[in-house]
Amino acid sequence: MDGLLANRWVFTVLNVLVNIIRPIPFIIFITAIGPLGTTAATFALVVAATFGISRIVEQNLVTIDPGVLEAARAMGASPLRIIVTLLVPEALGPLILGYTFVFVAVVDMTAVAGAVGGGGLGDFAITYGYHRFNWAVTGLAVLTIIVLVQAAQFLGNLLARKALRH
Repeated sequence: MDGLLANRWVFTVLNVLVNIIRPIPFIIFITAIGPLGTTAATFALVVAATFGISRIVEQNLVTIDPGVLEAARAMGASPLRIIVTLLVPEALGPLILGYTFVFVAVVDMTAVAGAVGGGGLGDFAITYGYHRFNWAVTGLAVLTIIVLVQAAQFLGNLLARKALRH
């Protein structure tokens, strides 16, 4: 762990925390924090997405050649300058694809949140479709989710291609 602003203690604590939270299936996580109240669904979404995003960012930043970072340091670039002019531009394309993946995962998690009364399309599909045997409503919710995910993926791919051509 020889990163730009390395702090072994902070890294270890956050790494252990991510490895504890991330593998918990979302339906279990959201029900486990259910006693926190009706806003627990939003809190659970934020926490789950945060830990997923942190791992995606880490994976994309470690792919940058350490020699390039060392060369920038040798030329006297400050950590902020290295982040802004080297790390972000180099990792931007893969980060966009990672964030696109997270967006799709959050759409999935909101549907799960609907199963426990958290609102959203999942709740709509379950309450007005599944529970009332109204398959047209369920189908409409599924179609809406598919269109939303396809649009997000198309936009993410487009932006990532542009970023990779820098």
